[in-house]
Amino acid sequence: MEAQTTTWPRIERLKVRADFLRAARAARRATPSFLLQARRRRPDEAVSGIRVGFTCSRKVGNAVQRNRAKRRLREAARAVLPALGHPGWDYVLVGRAGTTASRPFDQLLSDLETALREVHRGGR
Repeated sequence: MEAQTTTWPRIERLKVRADFLRAARAARRATPSFLLQARRRRPDEAVSGIRVGFTCSRKVGNAVQRNRAKRRLREAARAVLPALGHPGWDYVLVGRAGTTASRPFDQLLSDLETALREVHRGGR
């Protein structure tokens, strides 16, 4: 019996400010842990797969707290996006002050799953 292999969509990082700004103008879903911004890329954009970016403002705290919050968001995205993210979409996870770094990780994962389902149910 042959083992089934699941091929997950390729996940790349958003690095260019213009990509973050385009995502900021698209669909948003607030969760207790973070804000999810998501947009479907235009057909003329050559990039395929899923792209994700992470950001935390200075309101989240000092550099240590911001980096911890972003590490947790990266790990949550690594766990959830391959299964629930849609190829051809850009996602930005924006950390929240006081909750992103301290919320239990299983709740952080649950928040991301819920936000992704809501964004894709909305049809944007």
